[in-house]
Amino acid sequence: MRLTETADVWWKNAVVYCLDVETFFDTDGDGRGDLRGVSQRIDHLAELGVTCLWLMPFYPTPDRDDGYDITDFYGVDPRLGTHGDLVELITLAQDRGMRVIADLVVNHTSDQHPWFRSARASRESPYRDWYVWRDEPPPGADKGIVFPDQEQSLWQYDEEAGQYYLHRFYKHQPDLDITNPAVREEIMRVIGFWLRLGLSGFRVDAVPFLIDPAGSLDAADLPDPHDYLRDLRAFLSRRSGQAMLLGEVNLPYKETRQFFGDEDGDELTMSFDFIAMQRLYLSLARSDPAELVKALRERPDPPEEAQWGTFVRNHDELTLDKLSDDERQEVFDAFGPEEGMQLYGRGLRRRLPPMLGNDPDRLKLVYSLLFSLPGTPVLFYGEEIGMGENLAVEGRNAVRTPMQWTADPNGGFSTADPNDLAVPVTEGEYGPEHVNVAAQRRDPDSLLSWIKQLVLRYRECPELSWGKYTVLESEAPSVFAHLSEYEGGRVVAVHNFADEPAHVTLAVAGNGVGVQAIDLLQDGTASVREDGVLELGLDPYGSRWLRITQLGDRYLV
Repeated sequence: MRLTETADVWWKNAVVYCLDVETFFDTDGDGRGDLRGVSQRIDHLAELGVTCLWLMPFYPTPDRDDGYDITDFYGVDPRLGTHGDLVELITLAQDRGMRVIADLVVNHTSDQHPWFRSARASRESPYRDWYVWRDEPPPGADKGIVFPDQEQSLWQYDEEAGQYYLHRFYKHQPDLDITNPAVREEIMRVIGFWLRLGLSGFRVDAVPFLIDPAGSLDAADLPDPHDYLRDLRAFLSRRSGQAMLLGEVNLPYKETRQFFGDEDGDELTMSFDFIAMQRLYLSLARSDPAELVKALRERPDPPEEAQWGTFVRNHDELTLDKLSDDERQEVFDAFGPEEGMQLYGRGLRRRLPPMLGNDPDRLKLVYSLLFSLPGTPVLFYGEEIGMGENLAVEGRNAVRTPMQWTADPNGGFSTADPNDLAVPVTEGEYGPEHVNVAAQRRDPDSLLSWIKQLVLRYRECPELSWGKYTVLESEAPSVFAHLSEYEGGRVVAVHNFADEPAHVTLAVAGNGVGVQAIDLLQDGTASVREDGVLELGLDPYGSRWLRITQLGDRYLV
């Protein structure tokens, strides 16, 4: 694909930024963030270099699962604003060169949704078969529970309905039956509605559950669940040719690859790379990149117009479920040794800076990896300034605390009484008096300045997201180096996972005179030997990006 075509598939080198409207910025003083607050802070995101804003659920909700229990797929929660506020936000974002996507959470509804309230009231309800019912739970009802600390079964008896209903998540979130054509059609209408209001796509929640007909008595009516995902993608493309689907698929690589549509690339546009994320943390715990390298070598290439989404933190627990028990314990010991830091026995409810002891060099290393690894980087709000978690908050909400804008009360997030905040602000070493946007904006040595520089260089280097990458061999076991090539351009990224300096020799070019390696993250140019080998020194936890050039190249560096 030519460089001029990259704008058509913008997601392949986007900078995605995920935020929770409720905890981003409060404009009316009620202690809860709102859509107008996101609009008022849109220039922070533009200055950061964000090109795709991902909004967590803003739909009407009883709020028993941070908005993922939805009572109206076409609505905006009045506590957060109106449809008009959302359209204004989308308009502002587009003016700043940003697209907006939103969570598509259609595997289940809230048990307060009108559909379910009607369904449970009568077996004659037109919505009865929109959900999955049984007179008795089938065998294996206690297998595959997502929240083992909260639920004991996938089936819940409903007194009013006189039957059991399926719920993959909490019991107050009954699953929709996707084998029902009416349900599938309604989901398409939901997608069409939000596209018409200006969204550029969706982050699709729990995709394997969404298309899994298991539990339904009519499962035979949907012989290939992936056909349904293809239908969704086809509908999306008809309604908006440049819209995308970013899927949450936490499965082994071979299975995840199928959710792209294999070689046809006609299902998900992007999929999160959970495997490399987990292997990265194991590599960090060992100060050895071998596990990350192993993951990248095993990871299949996506279809030509699809992409992997890379991340080091998200809005859920930091899941480590694809590691062995011993490997998971290594990561627990290194980054979350206390039981209160762990969740569900499989993950950590912590943010990155506390896990790394707020070591600025290690933090810069990890974010340099995020933006240079092959894929599209995804940031979670507050990562750009090094926010920490609040372990006093229950469950995964420990990492969903208010954004810290200033050192003022409530971190400048809200003028409300601290007791009235939707979620309490983080305190202590990572509280807003120590970590906030205002203090870092003009500090050239801040984490915010570092990430701005990474975003700028990443956007200038299409090789990193579009190119073919090769892991380079080196004599230093603590160093991970890879070469990305695209349309004649070559960029080398080198990272030292150890707390000691390292020296490497890397084969970065063929034979030739006048080949140079121009540093993209600091001033400096190194000559490449005539045999194409580059000699390079790295500081402890050092990271270097270098553009390989030769006489006649016309790159701006």
